[in-house]
Amino acid sequence: MFAAVLPALDSQNNNAPLPESKPLTSEEIAGKGIFMREGCIACHTQQVRNVEMDKMWGIRPSIAADYARNVRTDIWRNTANLMGSERTGPDLMNIGNRQPSEDWHLLHLYNPRSVVAQSIMPAYSWLFEIKDYVFPDDVVVNVPDEFRKGVTGKIIATKEALELVAYLKSFKQLKLPDGKPTPVFLYGKENRQILPGTTSKLNTELDGAALYASNCQSCHQENGEGLKGAFPALKGSAVVLDKDPKVQLNIIMKGYNGRAGEGYGVMPPVGTNNNLKPEEIVAIMNHERTSWGNNGRKVTLTEIKELFNQVKSGPVAK
Repeated sequence: MFAAVLPALDSQNNNAPLPESKPLTSEEIAGKGIFMREGCIACHTQQVRNVEMDKMWGIRPSIAADYARNVRTDIWRNTANLMGSERTGPDLMNIGNRQPSEDWHLLHLYNPRSVVAQSIMPAYSWLFEIKDYVFPDDVVVNVPDEFRKGVTGKIIATKEALELVAYLKSFKQLKLPDGKPTPVFLYGKENRQILPGTTSKLNTELDGAALYASNCQSCHQENGEGLKGAFPALKGSAVVLDKDPKVQLNIIMKGYNGRAGEGYGVMPPVGTNNNLKPEEIVAIMNHERTSWGNNGRKVTLTEIKELFNQVKSGPVAK
């Protein structure tokens, strides 16, 4: 009784939905069905465990409240539990925050190697169709030429592809309400004081390369060259090399609506979505400004803090 019943009662009494959580939309529910149909649970979990190796997948370990909205579909049907037990691919519990770009997810589904060169995930190309003529409501996927394999028409995301991406983007870990203790990962005592992005406990300078890898690299690539026809290059970018960092900061914090005529997709507000601190943004900007042959002027924390209010009230970069 003490080993089974009491813990079960405790979970039952502490699994109310978190205040900012939202039920799945009809599109996301449909995407969940596709997720199950395609067998995604065989390789992906939806649970951040309380162990050090899982700290890269979420902001905290998963708790019962994270799954409180996983209720019966109706009186006749239960809802599948998709927490998973094997992690051939990365955990998805917080993928909506880690990777909020719809363009990235669509490219990844069409051919995972187009955005992650070492990926072993199969391509789900049957979730897309080829058209010679595009309708206004069609979502065109800008696939780099090397992954088109002779396709000459436009690659269009089907309704099912968009539903699956909507479901994936719904995975967002929420902070616990004020007053509730936040579970911490089981780091060793020596590691608990290390700031995210720092190189060691003796060096508190933020590592711009590590922060870039966590927040930007999946789209703009490790070499800063982006993906032609999908994500713009940062290597040699006029925005990155500009002495005035306002536009670069604006793009990081508020996203980017693409370049007219160049075919680039919309960039989400990574800085805002990932709750990046000014110190982290400075480290990322300076990494971009001084890497891959770039010789831009380094920005300071003081000037970035001064620009924050201007960026918040200004328009999205074009």
